[in-house]
Amino acid sequence: MKKSIKRIVSLAAAGVLALSCLAGCGGTTEGNGNGGSNDKVAFDKDFKVGLICLHDENSTYDLNFINSLEAAKKSLGLSDDQIIIKKNIPETNDCKEAAADLADRGCDIIFADSFGHEPYMIEAAEEFPNVQFCHATGTLAHTENKDNYHNAFASIYEGRYVAGVAAGMKLNEMIDAGKITAEDAVMGYVGAYTYAEVISGYTSFYLGAKSVCPSVTMKVQFTGSWYDETAEKEAATKLISAGCVLISQHADSMGAPTACENAGIPNISYNGSTVDACPNTFIVSSRIDWAPYFEYAIKATAEGKKIDTDWVGSLSTNSVALTAVNEKAAAAGTQDALNKVIADLKAGSIHVFDTANFTVGGSKLDSYVADVDTDANYTPDTEVIKDGYFHESEYRAAPYFDLRIDGITTLNEMY
Repeated sequence: MKKSIKRIVSLAAAGVLALSCLAGCGGTTEGNGNGGSNDKVAFDKDFKVGLICLHDENSTYDLNFINSLEAAKKSLGLSDDQIIIKKNIPETNDCKEAAADLADRGCDIIFADSFGHEPYMIEAAEEFPNVQFCHATGTLAHTENKDNYHNAFASIYEGRYVAGVAAGMKLNEMIDAGKITAEDAVMGYVGAYTYAEVISGYTSFYLGAKSVCPSVTMKVQFTGSWYDETAEKEAATKLISAGCVLISQHADSMGAPTACENAGIPNISYNGSTVDACPNTFIVSSRIDWAPYFEYAIKATAEGKKIDTDWVGSLSTNSVALTAVNEKAAAAGTQDALNKVIADLKAGSIHVFDTANFTVGGSKLDSYVADVDTDANYTPDTEVIKDGYFHESEYRAAPYFDLRIDGITTLNEMY
């Protein structure tokens, strides 16, 4: 049996990890900006942290987690030998075996980064009750009710909305220059799977673009994989051939950005800047910065404190980040415009999924019951529209926005 977690004495007084609950969150909480306070924690030299990654540094998604853990390690004063990372762990029983190995090697807390890791992380949490298991993008922690199993996400839909504004401004520039007509303002989006997480992301991106370019429409091509450079490049090329004049993505390789650079098509990437490889087409990128969550959860474990069942970071917690705008490719004034949108999102004067700004089947929605408490039949169970907007990631950490709104056409389906 894994050794029990040792309570490590903080150098500060009480209140190190106070968090505030989102409105109507039902247990979902929001971090405080840096994953905890600046109070130092004295970590036992035997304290260890594990991370399970679906791929490796070649995946922009996994690299983002690895870099975030490195940042948290430095911030918390952990040593290299207190961090163990397992890479290229598929969404199979290999994940449970990796988690068990990390627990046997002395890890007090173990993170996993991919959606399909969840059932195996839950099994590992059952087998090792004295180890904390934290799963990014998962949906089941709030119904599993295990003290040592937790989900985490961030309001990346806010970041994608902001990036969408940059896309809309680029489209307007192209219209004003006579390169395209208003009716030609068609964006393409390379998505991995037809999951709520991806739907939420591409819809928020589209709504950001539409907020400044009302004539915009969008086409989505799914690849059926989180990381497949060939498929992502082919999807982007197909979208360009279908008349898309700007491309974004929710997929993890350089396939789509490379296709855009080769074709001279403006691109909004994901999980980090691609400006070095795509200097002429890269505009901006959004990503989740996992460092605040890593810091929060690691501190809580070291101090013997409860980790939130569902944790949601935001722009205000520095968990949603955007790169600097590439002025060579972006429309003039983009950075200033994005700064204002970010401020308005933080202030609550903009709601990404404001129902006044989209329709479904030609009708505005006043009510929608979403599948929040996921079951085998994906049964809708929670009313999520109130106060005039869809309340995303407030009733659990992971997204549940799965509406197919007008203006977006999916060219295929990949579940």
